[in-house]
Amino acid sequence: MSSVEEFRAEIRAWLADHLVGEFAELKGRGGPGREHEEFEGRLAWERHMAAHGWTCVGWPVEYGGRGATLEEQIAFHEEYALADAPARVNHIGEQLLGPTLIAFGTEEQKKRFLPPIVAVEELWCQGYSEPNAGSDLANVRTRAVLSEDGSEWIVDGQKIWTSLAHESQWCFVVARTEPGSMRHAGLSYLLVPLDQEPGRVDVRPIVQLTGTSEFNEVFFDGARTDASHIVDQPGNGWRIAMATLGFERGVSTLGQQVGFRREWEGLADLARKNGAIADPLIRDRLVQAYIELEAMAASARRGVDPSVGKLYWANWHRDLGELAMDVCGAASTLAAGEPYELDDWQRLFLFSRADTIYAGSDEIQKNIVAERLLGLPKEARV
Repeated sequence: MSSVEEFRAEIRAWLADHLVGEFAELKGRGGPGREHEEFEGRLAWERHMAAHGWTCVGWPVEYGGRGATLEEQIAFHEEYALADAPARVNHIGEQLLGPTLIAFGTEEQKKRFLPPIVAVEELWCQGYSEPNAGSDLANVRTRAVLSEDGSEWIVDGQKIWTSLAHESQWCFVVARTEPGSMRHAGLSYLLVPLDQEPGRVDVRPIVQLTGTSEFNEVFFDGARTDASHIVDQPGNGWRIAMATLGFERGVSTLGQQVGFRREWEGLADLARKNGAIADPLIRDRLVQAYIELEAMAASARRGVDPSVGKLYWANWHRDLGELAMDVCGAASTLAAGEPYELDDWQRLFLFSRADTIYAGSDEIQKNIVAERLLGLPKEARV
């Protein structure tokens, strides 16, 4: 048995032994559009994982991880998804900020911030998008200046679509620290605590189509963070922010595809039970979705460019949501219960509308593919 197979068998056995009792009730809970489900229970589960050394498995051993190889990380995420284990609550800290600090942070920052991520004691959110700086992230207006004595950064501005800010203790914020700077220049990457004096940080949940609120507006009004809580040098924030986005579209998405396969199988089973499979158009679309799912998995395993991968899975998942509504038929237009209770297929359809927007919109990903991968002329910009 190879080391990867041994690693896979180890995590599979551990999950079988530990996803029992109160934790068994968490199976399948959480995830995009369902982050409100059993949050405290999922937090307890993830801290249980941490106590047994199963968080941050891909991190170097010296920073609290297992030093798992890429193949072992793939095995971990696949087995976790196959076990129908609950959606992770520490994804942003573990998969985004942690790798960023390991690559670019100071030793002091690593000592301060990495252990609480490994232990799931501090949760993080991502302060990138703004009302006028979503897909055009370089249009950031949130600003930060050093206090007169140079001991703190003072942050003012607004962030939006900030996932899980209402459950987080910290936020990594892209802010403009050079007055008069434009676009990618003059930005810095700051680590900002959300628990501050009243009025300095205001987190306001945004109600979405599903009726839930997993992301928020965050207003900074004189928020403070220590002067040392800047990653890399002032003005290098764009470089660090782009590195974080690269980590966001990393190996953990392979576990996501196991969930996609489970959704496809469930939808195909529903089509058989309710007779929709008799419609040749429905049947053809189910077959096409399966073929595309297989192609997506093959592309991910051979290391497809992150922007290509994001375009692929986001559009596939959105299309699956639309197919689900057609399989369900007229019943898909009625809420499952009062006042606005949705079934899993309705929630999939509504939330997957956002798949082509978050983590980099389709339009931006297509520009990246065209200009950086294919070498086509750059889009004309004013």
